[in-house]
Amino acid sequence: MSRLIAAILAVAIAFGFASTASAQQLDPENTLYLDLKDGRVVIRLLPDVAPKHVEQIKKLTRQGFYDGIVFHRVIDGFMAQTGDPTGTGTGGSDLPDIPAEFSNVPYERGTLGMARTNDPNSANSQFFIMFAPGDFLNGKYTVWGQVVEGMEHVDAITRGEPPANPDKIIKMQVAADAK
Repeated sequence: MSRLIAAILAVAIAFGFASTASAQQLDPENTLYLDLKDGRVVIRLLPDVAPKHVEQIKKLTRQGFYDGIVFHRVIDGFMAQTGDPTGTGTGGSDLPDIPAEFSNVPYERGTLGMARTNDPNSANSQFFIMFAPGDFLNGKYTVWGQVVEGMEHVDAITRGEPPANPDKIIKMQVAADAK
């Protein structure tokens, strides 16, 4: 009986260490904190998949560009889009557009991708967070991040195209810069 208890204890400890280790595996320089009205969303950046997009997102984040920007397009069962300072879906930052960095990373629940026009090389500052898988986007829009915590706060974003009373990004910051 004591062997069984010891085995159960060993498994419980192993699971505890595994979850702690996975939380510690987030590189603060490649992690974003997205603060919404309902709480914090933690996003793992994917610099190995889309280095130019990650660089631009971090640069804009560090400039405070995203703070206060609304979610202007939020489609139930699909995605929430933000990153346009005009709130219309037609604006962007003053930085140059980014060439496409398409990959084999699939669009799943919590995946972050860059919005763009029909020109694959027109991504700038607008991005979206998937509520559900979107296989039809695979290889056509650049994936640059994944929600690792707080997806319930993304789920609470007000829906609409545009929403009548849109939610805003309260603050977005690179974890390495967080105070």
